[in-house]
Amino acid sequence: MSELYPLLLRPRFHERVWGTRDLKPVYSQPVTGEPIGEAWLTGDLCEVANGPLASQTLAELTRKFGRELIGNAAPDASRFPLLIKFLFPKEKLSVQVHPDDEQAARVGQPCGKTECWYVLQAEPGSQIGLGLKPGVTKDDAERAIRETRMEGLLRWISVDAGDLIYVDAGTVHAIGPGAVIIETQQNSDTTYRLYDYGRPRELHIAPGLAATKEKTHAGKVAPANLQSENGKIQANLVASPCFVVDQFKLAKSWEFRRPHHGKSSVWCLTAYQGCAIIESEGSAPFMWTSGEAVVVPAAVQRFTMKPQWEIEFLCAALPVEKTGYPKTLPF
Repeated sequence: MSELYPLLLRPRFHERVWGTRDLKPVYSQPVTGEPIGEAWLTGDLCEVANGPLASQTLAELTRKFGRELIGNAAPDASRFPLLIKFLFPKEKLSVQVHPDDEQAARVGQPCGKTECWYVLQAEPGSQIGLGLKPGVTKDDAERAIRETRMEGLLRWISVDAGDLIYVDAGTVHAIGPGAVIIETQQNSDTTYRLYDYGRPRELHIAPGLAATKEKTHAGKVAPANLQSENGKIQANLVASPCFVVDQFKLAKSWEFRRPHHGKSSVWCLTAYQGCAIIESEGSAPFMWTSGEAVVVPAAVQRFTMKPQWEIEFLCAALPVEKTGYPKTLPF
């Protein structure tokens, strides 16, 4: 029998110049130091908070347990595949681009970075920049960077709470202020900063333009169909070659069981409202609440979630069957 059980992880908070000291609606405690821009929930250095494996990091456990933890759908048995974050932008983030798997391998990185954003909360007028405008070339973008006007070449779209934005590798993008976002991404921090509105930060123009794709699959994903069953509401937000993200709202106790597929994946659960008690055979029950992640190892076949009134959360996993690109709405 595996030593593994559902793992409650401690988030790691990262200071960012574009961040904020008000982390509502996710966290209630005030920030007294520098502004926080990101809370990493499944980062390599995130530590387990419950059970016999407490204080060990996710990277340590991945090296120790390999596919027992992450499953056989993961391309690399020694590396945790998904990074989940909360983003709290108070100012515009720089214009960035990430390499795909092939480009990342050429520069010695373990993987590329495709991501998606679930908009948890959005102030009126919140926008994101997603891809280059039709007809804009890499040469056009390079000239605009040098002339400090690149943001005008991006397609800016308004976002509202509940939107899901798919951002595949190679998409030039930027996040504006005013939205609280749950980001699901390949576990890579390879970022090329193309443009920063004239602020004096380092740019990575040559590698960034090399990674840029003039046309990508990025966009706002069509709203999902809700499925309701005995106190559980579920919807698939996005399915893609790199990850699958489902949304749950639970008002009653529910036992989750793994389907019998040829492949298996770790499940990354991110609570953003409410709390629940999680029970699993052979391990002590524990409380899980908003702003925390639970990693359910691939070796864990079932567990029970008991909401304390209600809980809302996302579940991110690797696809266990061949999956194409998601359908996105026209701009």
